[in-house]
Amino acid sequence: MSIDCERLHVEFGRREQRCCATSSQICIAMFAWDDLRHFLAVARSGSTISASKVLAVSQSTVHRRLAELEKHLGRHLLVRTATGYRLTELGNELRPFVERVEEAVSAIERHLKAADEGVTGTINVTCSESIGYRLVRSKFLDTFHTSRPGLRVELLLSDRFLDLAKGEADIAIRAGEPDDDALVGRKIADVPWALYASRSYIERHGGVSGQEDLNRHSVVQFDGGIKEHHAAQWLRSVAPRGRAVAHSNTIPGLLMTVRSGVGVAPLPIPLAARDPELVRMLGPLPGLFSPIYLLAHPDVRRSPRVSAFFEYVLSELHAVQATLVEDGLTNQPAETSSQPA
Repeated sequence: MSIDCERLHVEFGRREQRCCATSSQICIAMFAWDDLRHFLAVARSGSTISASKVLAVSQSTVHRRLAELEKHLGRHLLVRTATGYRLTELGNELRPFVERVEEAVSAIERHLKAADEGVTGTINVTCSESIGYRLVRSKFLDTFHTSRPGLRVELLLSDRFLDLAKGEADIAIRAGEPDDDALVGRKIADVPWALYASRSYIERHGGVSGQEDLNRHSVVQFDGGIKEHHAAQWLRSVAPRGRAVAHSNTIPGLLMTVRSGVGVAPLPIPLAARDPELVRMLGPLPGLFSPIYLLAHPDVRRSPRVSAFFEYVLSELHAVQATLVEDGLTNQPAETSSQPA
């Protein structure tokens, strides 16, 4: 299916009806980018509820925006099914064009941020809850605010990787090797891992005397997106005969499962050290680290606000590493190698 029209007009913020030259041609509306991004959110998630969460609007707003877009086009882009929404043939054809508009809008936003010559305003930094907790508890951000009174760091805590290219955040502090070639940055820390169990588990099953002892224990396995995590590979290599009693597809979920007392698993030390119910059984484990990177899109990296924070972090690497790593090594319950009674 194709649209027989001279061109498709996209305009930010206003709509204006334009019709094609002949009566046999389809009448196309100029429409707002805001409607297009609602369409994309539903197209990607297949759900208006999920789209509303991504866009931080109500579900009724998503329905209204879609209805307005389809009304202006005079065509249906999505159809409702028993499990959600799917794209019509026209919706599938338009989606790549709308995604190009999205890329253009993001590029404009990044360029405007980079062109802002003022060293004032808010810097949106995204990171996981565990990293955010360590930053907030330390004096690191307070010191930055004191040195740069015109700037404020706002932490966006999420275990979902926000899209820096789309402007969802200015800077990311992320664990793990970067997999987005469009970002620039630097490694700022290596987080050590150790093997943990809950106090209740150790009371029932005892501790471990070494890695070879793990095969007699119940283990919590990594699953989903973290199944091939280096810590997951280590656990499979040292405890191939360990009893797999549970699986988790997130690091916080892994911690909560270990905390429940069902089994043992490797965890990042700074995260596990916060929980008095968890006991380090082995570790720090040699060679088992999670690198932490400071990242930004190169367009945004050039802005004075973002550059100011980058330069501060890199000039205070010792303090950063103390905040992200060393606290977990010093504030840690004693190891145990006790055997069950």
